Amino acid sequence: MDELLWAGADAQARALRDGWVTAPELLELVLRRADHLAGTLNIFRTVYADCAREAAAAAQTRLEAGERLPLLGVPVAVKDDLDVVGDFTAQGGRPQFPVAEQDSAAVANLRAAGAVIVGHTRTPERCLWPFTESKTGGATRNPWHPAYTPGGSSGGSAAAIAAGIVGAATGSDGGGSIRIPATACGVFALKTTRGLISTAPKPEGWQGLSTIGPLGRRVADVGLMLDALADTRGFRSAVDSVPEPTRVALSWRTPLGVPKLAPAWRKAVLDAAATLRSLGHRVIEADPPLGVRPTPQFVIRYLRGVAEDVARLPHPQWLEARTRHIAAIGSRVPDRVLRWARDAEADLHARMAGFTSRHDVVLQPAWTRNPPEVGLFRSANLISTWLGVTARIPYFPTWNVLGYPVAALPVGHDNRGLPVGVQLIGQPGAERLLLSLSAQFEGVRPWATRRPAL
Repeated sequence: MDELLWAGADAQARALRDGWVTAPELLELVLRRADHLAGTLNIFRTVYADCAREAAAAAQTRLEAGERLPLLGVPVAVKDDLDVVGDFTAQGGRPQFPVAEQDSAAVANLRAAGAVIVGHTRTPERCLWPFTESKTGGATRNPWHPAYTPGGSSGGSAAAIAAGIVGAATGSDGGGSIRIPATACGVFALKTTRGLISTAPKPEGWQGLSTIGPLGRRVADVGLMLDALADTRGFRSAVDSVPEPTRVALSWRTPLGVPKLAPAWRKAVLDAAATLRSLGHRVIEADPPLGVRPTPQFVIRYLRGVAEDVARLPHPQWLEARTRHIAAIGSRVPDRVLRWARDAEADLHARMAGFTSRHDVVLQPAWTRNPPEVGLFRSANLISTWLGVTARIPYFPTWNVLGYPVAALPVGHDNRGLPVGVQLIGQPGAERLLLSLSAQFEGVRPWATRRPAL
């Protein structure tokens, strides 16, 4: 039975359909493990034990009646930036609004697909950082090495999967916040094409930078989740399809140059390239023709987006000092500068047109070196935090500016036992190709069989 916790959401869905386990039995395993690891890893802000038990019992009744839905009875975690009816949405800080009277669109879609919502996972305050720590919620720890962060801002969701609590969870990504923790925790995840998954009832995040996406133990888990979260289907079936020979551009360059990579993270890219070549795909070194342009566009949209987010809060004085500092800077971004940043995105797409006609996918590094140790930025001010984190994650934000889909692909582990991985960037709407390609990669280099020693 305990093996089901490590099987992933897709395998759990099959087990439930085939009657190998009941939905209440599976949920009790999840709740027991979440409780067991709560003091060690601090993954959940809230666990909905009673509501989840009611949902699991109802799902089992439907299963026994012959009803079949993609996630019927499957326990799923939700990042604490999506509304779940009856709970606050805290986003890593003190709750600023009353409990939600209705689910966000993404959570409603999960419930419609039969998912059992287990709880809200931890985030940094306002989802701002690539580490999951806040003065309100404390520090979430990496299941592979609890001295290190699981990344952020979807760190609680990634850690819940890596720790064998749930097989899938939601995340959001405004500058790497799905891919950063996924590669730090050794799980698979997908930053989706802008607009694929509804952010309702909230407006687009951070001036269009942020999108919702799924994380899972295996590629199939993410495909199954995406079928539930998006208004279109066919993502889970893409996992089982064999991709045509794909043209892959291996790029070491960020908009600000080629950063120095720690050996393990550089090796991950070279290993991924070699594996893709062995599978019949063409991999050549080529850099997208973007120059430095994505960086100012990202910074402007990020700063203004954070300022607008904070301006909607009834009690901004409750926020941490560095959060208030970001918002203060962002509030000074003039409307004309913001319009320039939004309008300038069209030029980036035009510059990519010739490149994407020659290359289907871009392979890039993820982190430049290990995630930071827990507490490294606990007392740091805004500038120190910015300088400390940006050098580790320069490969992520470009694709938020463009709104492209990106897969976070586990590749291996370093000498500390921490996971390492890469990014596969597709063209807009190329989620099915990324899922198919990633599943083929997983078939010859499986990662989910290895587990942290908790």
